[in-house]
Amino acid sequence: MTDSDTTKKLAAGQTAELTREVTADDIAKFTDISGDKNPIHYDEQAAKRSKFGEIVVQGGVTSAILNAVVAEELPGPGTVFLNVNWDFKAPVRPGDTITGRVEVVEAREDKPVTKIKTQVVRDDGTLVLDGTAVCYTMSLT
Repeated sequence: MTDSDTTKKLAAGQTAELTREVTADDIAKFTDISGDKNPIHYDEQAAKRSKFGEIVVQGGVTSAILNAVVAEELPGPGTVFLNVNWDFKAPVRPGDTITGRVEVVEAREDKPVTKIKTQVVRDDGTLVLDGTAVCYTMSLT
């Protein structure tokens, strides 16, 4: 399969999603990776004084589910982000279940490049991340 063959099976309107529960352990793991030690992620008193009112997970934890959706589901294995444009709309807290959703907006025929609509939604229906991304899908064979 060539790179262009990979994109030909994609079409506008296709969707995929994954769901997972976010945990306090996710905060610790992301801190180990990123170094983000913002008190609103750890210190309950500091978090209570913030506009969020309680502990929130890092935005990177929230958006990470979209990495999984594009790499595992749509467009699928071999896919990497070329560009992302994300607006964070609401917080995610430990214990929340989030769903990452993508929808193909455009699949180029000349290159294995796909534009997708991206969203992350909390289990209470709140949209927490909204935006778009451009992906490149390479053949792994």
